[in-house]
Amino acid sequence: MNNPIQLFRALAWLFFLIFFSCPIASYSQSPNPKVSLIIDADTANEVDDLFAIVRAVVEPKFRLLGITSAQFHTSPLASDNTVLESQHINEEILKLMDRPGIALPLGSNTPINDRSTPAKSEASDFIVKTAHQMPPKQKLHLIILGSCTNVASAILQDPSIIPKIKVYYLGFWHDVTTNTYNKKEFNSGNDPIAVEVLLNTEDLFFSVMTATTSQHLTFKKAKVDQFLKKKGGIADYLVSRWETYHRWWTKEDPQKKSWIMWDLALIEALARPELATTKHFSTPEENVKRFITIYTTINVSKMKADFWQSISEIY
Repeated sequence: MNNPIQLFRALAWLFFLIFFSCPIASYSQSPNPKVSLIIDADTANEVDDLFAIVRAVVEPKFRLLGITSAQFHTSPLASDNTVLESQHINEEILKLMDRPGIALPLGSNTPINDRSTPAKSEASDFIVKTAHQMPPKQKLHLIILGSCTNVASAILQDPSIIPKIKVYYLGFWHDVTTNTYNKKEFNSGNDPIAVEVLLNTEDLFFSVMTATTSQHLTFKKAKVDQFLKKKGGIADYLVSRWETYHRWWTKEDPQKKSWIMWDLALIEALARPELATTKHFSTPEENVKRFITIYTTINVSKMKADFWQSISEIY
């Protein structure tokens, strides 16, 4: 190319391509990709699961891939098919929120029978399949809000998913001063063997929002009514669930003026990590010796404020 004008134009065009293509390329590879997660919930067991799921659905940082249904057979209100009860509510929540793209695999209706045999289900299959579909260096976050059956089963079905997942669990009681565990807690009691599987699985990232910590996040019915009542859709669905659910485990507060939002504490901690603190603790004496992460404190007032701000689009 001997013509100086043609050379100049060629160099100018090359500069244009380099200058304007680089920012586009770097933008397409976001330094903070969304958190890919699956929520496993015994939604029909209580009230807090519904609030937690709604909060997760509207969180822009989350890439919610699925909500799997979990069993809760030890409840005195339990039917013969508790997992199907949870499934129906999960379906209703997503229908009311117009989120058809989120998968809803059915979980196992029975707990695990022994530590080597999974309670295989659509949910455990979905967890395994999704874990293997994760891009390199990205983890699938599994959020357990009820029994551990489905997640533990997925690990037993295919242990090769262990380096591809992070497990977050709402369960058991824990004393941070003495590092003592009390597994006689409702979620843990619905599948004790599954809990042991998770505690004993070496190299598994296992983080626990204990009942000890989450019990401090309580909502007042008056506040719920202020924001949600007579607003239609999912808002009224949450109110109705609060009002119609029979709280069988206590005779205190018969008018249900307040409710502990156990499950919501874990979702808020994931959405806003700065609102909770974690520490590493060794597993219980009867389990494989390793360290797990436990949430020791939560900022209750800020979690409440964040919840109402985050779900403002639904009312």
